[in-house]
Amino acid sequence: MSTNIIVSGQTKPVNPFGLVYQDAITKSVSGEVNIHTVTYKLNGIDISANIYTPANYDPSKKYPAVVVAHPNRGVKEQVAGLYAQCLAESGYITIAADASYQGASGGYPRNVDKPAFRIEDIRGMADFITQYEGVDASHLGLLGICGGGGYSLKAAQTDKRFKVVATLSMFNSGLVRRNGFMNTGLTTIQQRLKEASEARALEAAGGEIRYAADTKVTDERADKMPFDLYREGYYYYNKTHAHPNSTFRYTLSSLLDLMEFDAATNMDLINQPLLMIAGSKADTYYMTDNAFNLATGTKEKELFLIPGATHIQTYYVPEYVAQAMNKLNGFFGKFL
Repeated sequence: MSTNIIVSGQTKPVNPFGLVYQDAITKSVSGEVNIHTVTYKLNGIDISANIYTPANYDPSKKYPAVVVAHPNRGVKEQVAGLYAQCLAESGYITIAADASYQGASGGYPRNVDKPAFRIEDIRGMADFITQYEGVDASHLGLLGICGGGGYSLKAAQTDKRFKVVATLSMFNSGLVRRNGFMNTGLTTIQQRLKEASEARALEAAGGEIRYAADTKVTDERADKMPFDLYREGYYYYNKTHAHPNSTFRYTLSSLLDLMEFDAATNMDLINQPLLMIAGSKADTYYMTDNAFNLATGTKEKELFLIPGATHIQTYYVPEYVAQAMNKLNGFFGKFL
């Protein structure tokens, strides 16, 4: 595989495809894993996606495929692209797309973050990849990372095109937006709902678009954050794996939808094989544990903890990525 310029062990954004993860593809090489940039329509919105094809890809043959859903405020060029590429190296055709209203995809206002849209984005990726040359639609898997993991659980509950579902460092977006991380925002729920309601009213009247999480954070402030998730996430998204299309902000009115959402409801509807991966030191693990225990509708489920890993470290640390990929390859290989 071709490599990029590496500084401090991480890829800098000089990649021709905009990829910012280590050992990312830099050009199409015959006989190797290749990346294909595509655009398609989903409910009238242009969706920007990358498709990865395995080495010696032959469109006349049939391959299993995996949809990869990116984290909240992430884009396809970051961790979703890394795992999509790794899975392609294992023989799968994979797709990673920017969520509607986010990244390089269309939609206005920018950075709308509604659960129903994110779930529809996942289904839209399935629509597109199952029509792609060489894909065996009867062998379709789903991998969701962080917030994409929570939305993947919801998508798989009802969309049985997904024969298997896996999550990495699953993040229950609605739970956290409502109650705060580790229930630190319980006392401000009603005030935040009031602000979100006012923001929606302002939008409806043609006024300004108000955003949450739109403040600039310094290194010093990040270093004082009490949770690994936010401290390490700041450096991942703003320093080591920064991408111009990635942002923490989201429309304040989105909270009306986020705060009534819970990725862990109706988990009994998942009857497909389920694999949930998390770092043993991840402060987000409580979300994976809760959803996993509620998944009573499947006879095949496994919880895998990566020893010593935090949430963000599963995104890029080579030894942790290797362990996650080893487990994913075994899981998809068995059930796809």
